[in-house]
Amino acid sequence: MPNRRFADGEVVMGRWPGSVLYYEVQVTNYDDVTHLYTVKYKDGTELALKESDIKSQSSFKPRKSQSSSSSPSRRSTSRSRSRSPGRPAKGRRRSSSQSRERKDDKKKIIQETNLALLKPSENNTRRYNGEPDSTERNDTSSKILEQKLKPDLEIERVLDKYSLRPREEEKKKEEIYSEKKVFEMVKTTEKVSSKTKELEFGGRFGTFVLIFFLPATVFYLLLMCEQDDPSLMNFPPPMPALESLWEARVFGVFLLWFFLQALFYLLPIGKVVEGLPLSNGTKLQYRINGFYAFVLTAAIIGILLYFQFELHYLYEHFLQFAVSAAVFSMGLSIYLYIRSLKAPEEDLAPGGNSGYLVYDFFTGHELNPRIGSFDLKYFCELRPGLIGWVVINLVMLLAEMKIHNQSMPSLSMILVNSFQLLYVVDALWNEEAVLTTMDITHDGFGFMLAFGDLVWVPFVYSLQAFYLVGHPTAISWPAAAAIIILNGIGYYIFRSANSQKNSFRRNPADPKLAYLKFIPTATGKGLLVTGWWGFVRHPNYLGDIIMALAWSLPCGFNHILPYFYVIYFICLLVHREARDEHHCKKKYGLAWERYCRRVPYRIFPYIY
Repeated sequence: MPNRRFADGEVVMGRWPGSVLYYEVQVTNYDDVTHLYTVKYKDGTELALKESDIKSQSSFKPRKSQSSSSSPSRRSTSRSRSRSPGRPAKGRRRSSSQSRERKDDKKKIIQETNLALLKPSENNTRRYNGEPDSTERNDTSSKILEQKLKPDLEIERVLDKYSLRPREEEKKKEEIYSEKKVFEMVKTTEKVSSKTKELEFGGRFGTFVLIFFLPATVFYLLLMCEQDDPSLMNFPPPMPALESLWEARVFGVFLLWFFLQALFYLLPIGKVVEGLPLSNGTKLQYRINGFYAFVLTAAIIGILLYFQFELHYLYEHFLQFAVSAAVFSMGLSIYLYIRSLKAPEEDLAPGGNSGYLVYDFFTGHELNPRIGSFDLKYFCELRPGLIGWVVINLVMLLAEMKIHNQSMPSLSMILVNSFQLLYVVDALWNEEAVLTTMDITHDGFGFMLAFGDLVWVPFVYSLQAFYLVGHPTAISWPAAAAIIILNGIGYYIFRSANSQKNSFRRNPADPKLAYLKFIPTATGKGLLVTGWWGFVRHPNYLGDIIMALAWSLPCGFNHILPYFYVIYFICLLVHREARDEHHCKKKYGLAWERYCRRVPYRIFPYIY
């Protein structure tokens, strides 16, 4: 086992990860297994460094600052005592090897100075944040982007102390740090590859299959729920006549619903916020009024019920509504792909610009398709499908009461409606958080999101309520209490983890977050290693899965069909987690490997 070189408490110079700059640190611990030193910077930041990244203070020879007001003799003495490594004393002979050494040192100093212009100090690191999640969620402030490229007072001190600043640079300091130069550097660092090289979802063949498989899965689930015995042994279910699947009036009602939500989206209520910077440095604006749209929708539904409008129509034509939504999503996807062919290169999605028609059609070719200020992807992400999910659940509750002649809905139906209503209201109340998800920042708007938002969410996520209408299940109050506690645990993990992440992203210097520790990365972001994000890498996914189980338990155990949502959700989140892992590893490099060693479990603690 190698001998330890530095002792606890010793003050040394530690290299900042991702740069060649050294800072004064204090050794606090040494790991005999990993052979890493834990060091503490002056601002309190603690990092684990290799021995090769630590040097003794004696290896650095600081130069005393020279004041213009000092006397000539004093300046002369200062120069003789502390001479720049690149300037030999007069009259001193240098060998050829020494000359080469001096040149190499000078070259290294220039490289260090250039890197210093782009490297934030440890004092600035807490201003940036990142997360191990599709994470991948970038900071939204242009001010932070500028700070990433400007040296702060600490770097100024280091450059002066160790003679790392060439004299020519001091003369041109104002020019280097002008706003014009800063934004040019931002544009350069933010450029991404124009073509998608790594294909997901099985590539061209996989996406072609999914275009047909996803609608078939939705129709299969709905047809199975209509059977008296929805057992998997009864496959395939009886197929209805094709002409019965389409009704123009149903399609008209669906269009009315879609454009009503679009009208609510355009209302001048709610705040306007900026999204994350695009590849060209610009930021799109979004109006946050999803919760207001939900309240207005609830008011309209209440008025319809007051005047005894028959909402049972939706239940009776449920399959036709699903077909109408699928047809509309396909038509919308075709429109989105055609218009994306004329979109500028900078507006294309980084994950949907492969050059293959089927793949780009499925994943989405254009990142943020807009009609004027109307953002189609952002609108569909939360409005028609998510609010529609709650309306469908309510219709199923009323249908259960009507079909079974009940004065009150069953306890199982109340639990399912309440749990899923809480989930939707939470999403709409925290609508701004969706702007940092991969759906918005990375994925284009194509068939995958259009079908998912308009068909999969409202018609598959409401599967438990639809199942309970035809297959009522009685549960005891103790069982209901246990399910409520389970859902509460899942919701607490889901919400507290997301809140912790969002708070750290917005203001890492918040005193309330002082207990959080993170691993700094070369991108300027930090990977949380304490709190929920130090428990597992994706605690929000863990909360999602627990809630999904609580939504299915009120349906009993007679059939596996209501638990399709749990199985699907686990598969979906494992797939998303794999995508997150891949993107984070590419983006954060060695820092991500350190994070994975620190937090070994992905979703399920001690399991996966």
